[in-house]
Amino acid sequence: MLTWVRITKYVHSCVRLEHEGGTLVIDPGVWSESEALAGADAVLVTHEHNDHVDLLRLRGLDVPVYAPKSARLPGLDFNGVVAGEEFTAAGFRVPPRGGRHARIYGDRPDCANLGYLVDDRLYHPGDSLHLPDRPVETLLVPLQGSWMKTDEAIDFVRAADPERAFGIHDGQVNERGLSSLNGWLTDECGGRYRWLAPGVSA
Repeated sequence: MLTWVRITKYVHSCVRLEHEGGTLVIDPGVWSESEALAGADAVLVTHEHNDHVDLLRLRGLDVPVYAPKSARLPGLDFNGVVAGEEFTAAGFRVPPRGGRHARIYGDRPDCANLGYLVDDRLYHPGDSLHLPDRPVETLLVPLQGSWMKTDEAIDFVRAADPERAFGIHDGQVNERGLSSLNGWLTDECGGRYRWLAPGVSA
């Protein structure tokens, strides 16, 4: 297994993973900083919503993009993947998990959503709280969305039982709300939770 160099959080759900074998970026959406993609060797997209994928930016990027096979990503050339079928991206092993976006309301249509388990060490769930099927070192936990509640984020961390958890999916939360969310997860997740400001690495 290759040695990890660092994990860097960008705005909302965008995360950059670097190791000696390459650089992998997950969910660079329209709110994410352009520097997140600088020097990237591959990109993972959990689902088709634009807060997780900036189509215009990715169309001009000459790197492989991996996304759910049924994702609607007009004009983007991508590698379609499905849950349970492992692939390699930027030197990382990635077995996708899950399958569908969390329900937002009633019978409104959802879309394909995959969680990515990277090298059996880090898990990015996209817009769902589908649990990884094995212990993980690092869990990325959504903090806010039209499809979730704060107690669900706390339960997600407790159920996954990672060594550490970092907050994502926070791009629509103001400073007061973010302080409250971080306070709840810090208090209720046994000292494993930490929020990384955009551009900060761990």
